[in-house]
Order: sequence, then structure tokens, then C-alpha cells
Amino acid sequence: MDWLFKFPQLDPEFLLAVKRAIDGALKALTRGHGQSIEDFFYPLQRVLIFFENTISNAPWPLVVIAIAVIAWFAARRWAVVAAVVGTLIAIGLLGLWQDAMKTISLVFTSTLFAIAIGIPLGILMNRYKRVGGVMQTVLDVMQTMPPFVYLIPVVMLLGIGRVPGFIAVVIYAIPPIIRLTDLGIRLVDKEVLEAADAYGCSRSQKLWKVQIPLAMPTIMAGINQTIMMALGMVVIASMIGVQGLGLNVLQAIANQYFTQGIFNGFAIVGIAIIFDRISQAYGHRLQKHRGAAHD
Repeated sequence: MDWLFKFPQLDPEFLLAVKRAIDGALKALTRGHGQSIEDFFYPLQRVLIFFENTISNAPWPLVVIAIAVIAWFAARRWAVVAAVVGTLIAIGLLGLWQDAMKTISLVFTSTLFAIAIGIPLGILMNRYKRVGGVMQTVLDVMQTMPPFVYLIPVVMLLGIGRVPGFIAVVIYAIPPIIRLTDLGIRLVDKEVLEAADAYGCSRSQKLWKVQIPLAMPTIMAGINQTIMMALGMVVIASMIGVQGLGLNVLQAIANQYFTQGIFNGFAIVGIAIIFDRISQAYGHRLQKHRGAAHD
């Protein structure tokens, strides 16, 4: 009756051989093509350094004014602008300005890349059902995989530093923008599409001049979720050398510095609120605009 209490499993030697084969293949790939992989990602490293240096070295009043202007154009509400400026000043007064700018730089570049890759993938997912089925499975795996697991293959291939941290953040944060781009296009009213067909729109005209503009509020919700997930990965990515507020939190955990952890945690929350309010306000404005256009 032992079989009732002991779950059957594959031969341990077979499992060990499979693990060794996969790990060996990754190590061989790293040894054989490590330099080529690093050369391939070198332009990405330069882009990351450029954004980080630009934001970190800019005079702080200029940064505050720039973000306040962005908040105004997105929301057109002084309350949102005041909240954004107040949050930035509070982060600066806590002595976390430079680390906050590094974190904002990482989240900003990660979100840009996630949008640039995610929206075309969402369109492909919507256009081709077989591709959509495969991508749905891949996205399910990506969203249920523990975030730490993303770090393992990235570190094996690229070591530690900005680029592997950035890649891990993008992989973790990209599923919402893909899913919501597909959903937004699917939710476009069929009568509107029939009208576009009646006016003789080509497939690409229907996509870019009808479906994407009408799906924009849903896509903005996807961008908002992508930003939030990128911020959620900041602390985990600090384990492979990404600098900023996440690294401070990691050091606070390692050294049991409660106050340092709380201050940096609040700063991350503050940045999340800034991005969230700006993107949500812009999404609401788009919804109102579309609603007014249909009335």
C-alpha cells in the first residue's frame, strides 16, 4: 500500500541528466557566444546610460518642472500637478533624489521598450488566432512564473548590471500591454467596423484610423499596469546590480535598517503614484474625448 502515500516520480537519475543537459547547454552558450551576446546588447546599455545620466544629472528644478508639465498635459488638473510636485519634493527632502531618478529612468525606459514591443504583439495576437492561442499560453506562463526565476537565465547569459536587470523588468512587465491591446481592439464596436468597411477602408486604415484610436483607453490601462509591474520589479532587479531605490531597500533588509527600508519604500510608492495618476488621468481624458466624439 506504499504506492497510495508515495507519489510516483520519474527516475531521479533521468531528471538529473535532464537538468545537467539544460544547464550545460546554457553554460556552453554563454562560454561560446558570451561576447557576441554582450555586443548585441551594447547599444541597449548605451541607451540606458544615456537616460540615466540625462535624468540624474539634470538640475532638480528642471526635472520637477518637466514632470509637472507632463502631469498638466496628461490630466489638465492642478490637483494632480500639485500632488506630483509635492511627492517629488518629499522624496528629495528625504535625501533620495539621485536614487529616485535612477529608478524613474529604469521604469521610464522599461515602459517605453515594453510599449514598443507589446503593442505590435497585441495587434498580432488579435489578427492571427493561432498566434494568439500560442501567445495566450506564453503570457499565462509569464504572469504566473515567480519574478525571481526571470533573473536566473538573464544572469547566466549576461551576468549582473543594468542590461540584465532591464531585460528582467521588461519581461516581467510586458504581458499587460499585450493582453490589453488585444482586448481593446476586440472590444471595438462591430457597427463602427462595418461602417469603416462601407466607406472602403483598407485593413491597415481600419486598424490605425479606427480600431487603435477607439482602443486607446484600454491600451492606456495596459500601459498603466505595465508601469506598475515595472515598479514592482525594482527591488528584485536590484539583486542583480540595478541601482536606485530598490538597492537601498535590499541593503536595508540585509542590514536590518528599518527606517532606511521604510523611507525608500515610501519613495517607490510615491513614484508609483506619480506614474499611476498621470497615466490614469490621460486615459480618462481619452475616454471622455471618445465619448464626446460618439455623442
